[in-house]
Amino acid sequence: MNIKIMVAAHKKFPMPEDSDLYMPVLVGASRNYIHGIDYQRDDDGENISEKNPNYNELTAVYWAWKNLKGVDAVGLVHYRRYFFHPLKKGILNNVMSESNAENLLKDYDVILPRKRNYVIETNYSHYIHAHNKEPLDKLRTVVKKLYPEYLQSFDLVMARRKAHMFNMFVMKQSFFEDYAEWLMKILITLESEIDISDYSVQESRVFGYIGELLMDVWINFNDINYVEVPWKQIGKTHNLAKMVNFLKRKFLPKLKSKTHF
Repeated sequence: MNIKIMVAAHKKFPMPEDSDLYMPVLVGASRNYIHGIDYQRDDDGENISEKNPNYNELTAVYWAWKNLKGVDAVGLVHYRRYFFHPLKKGILNNVMSESNAENLLKDYDVILPRKRNYVIETNYSHYIHAHNKEPLDKLRTVVKKLYPEYLQSFDLVMARRKAHMFNMFVMKQSFFEDYAEWLMKILITLESEIDISDYSVQESRVFGYIGELLMDVWINFNDINYVEVPWKQIGKTHNLAKMVNFLKRKFLPKLKSKTHF
């Protein structure tokens, strides 16, 4: 099985040794050209590379949808977040292997990271305590207009307290094609209907954040046969600072955190 897992990166960084499976992609390459980095660029062919400040790693998804052909499955991870083999220890020598991915895709159509549990928050309330509220509310209107059959799944996902985050996945090609077309139509429509010109640099990444929640809407509506696997972040995670900032946003919403990750 020919599987390509893109590793979204905006700079040179240590990569997994399995170059047949992992494909480093320089995201935002149209704005972020760096001499000497031989990663696949997301501004080759048909692309939305210039939208990377707003779409984050999803510019790699768009590039793969339009340009990556002749593969059986497509995946996306981050240069600091990977799917990890559940029975091994270590860092880059422990990321999901080609054989591990192949074995999972024999029984499942999609591989996802284990859900993040918000415990005291729904997906909706967590989002609006962390980000601007308008895009998420407008998103529901866009989904209703473009894909009204998805609205019940949308509301269900927003009311849940768990979600598959980070836009990480491995999908069989036919599922990826369906997902990417659906996702990009929604996001590009949403982009045309909201004004983010006064958003901070962090909040301008809105369509990447929105994409994280939309994945579960697509998964739920289509009753996708998926499997969850462990994921791990390389380097510092700043969990304590994140928790403090979350509590500030939730209980003191007028306070603006200056810490970004």
